[in-house]
Amino acid sequence: MSTYIVVVDDEPDVESMFRQNFRRDLRSGRFRMEFAVSGQAALEQVKAIPDPSLILILSDVNMPGMTGLEMLPKVKAERPNVPVIMITAYADDATKKKATELGAAGLLPKPLEFGLLRQEIDQRLQKLA
Repeated sequence: MSTYIVVVDDEPDVESMFRQNFRRDLRSGRFRMEFAVSGQAALEQVKAIPDPSLILILSDVNMPGMTGLEMLPKVKAERPNVPVIMITAYADDATKKKATELGAAGLLPKPLEFGLLRQEIDQRLQKLA
């Protein structure tokens, strides 16, 4: 069974940055990453990935159209057991509180510390083992 992580961000360089930082994991098949450039596209991808292989959703907060915070309750309604971590350049207390109230498992500031993100992913994978 493949394990999936969905990354949602409208910035064009995000996919290459994630692929570069997790290239060994992706090459070895430890997990797969799917990328969506909008909240709507992410909802469609989340629906298409079979249970229980989706283990984590990472989403930017500020995106045009549907923001990450608008997407969050919709994705939690679709997949209540999948943790969603929000990513933002504006990690103020109000954003953190709102994300938590809407069901986010956490909030990571930009620029991303990929070491911290790797720890989070490793914890999710260990729970599956």
